[in-house]
Amino acid sequence: MILNLTPHPIRLYWAEREDGIDDLEPHLREVIEPEPVPARLATIELGGGIAFELVEFGHAQNLPPKRDGYQYIVSLVVALALADRRSDLLVPYREVRNSSGTVIGCRSLAQPV
Repeated sequence: MILNLTPHPIRLYWAEREDGIDDLEPHLREVIEPEPVPARLATIELGGGIAFELVEFGHAQNLPPKRDGYQYIVSLVVALALADRRSDLLVPYREVRNSSGTVIGCRSLAQPV
């Protein structure tokens, strides 16, 4: 089972979907609706000074523990921060864009390593 832990619906398109089309339907394979609470990358402020802050990244909020048979779609920053610890995280890959260049979906999902 794949759960969407981003705040947006994930539209998966077949490979033949072309960019530059505003209609969302052509070659739409599936829409994965988001779960109620998205996973986010948390930060820990470690101090710093006037010009910059020392911030530790790599801690996820609202990310369930690994479970057999489950994969989670998350943002790229969450997946990259946890890639060495989690093999169950997926990200949208091969984006589909409308006529104004806005991402409206993807052609596949990827597992960052």
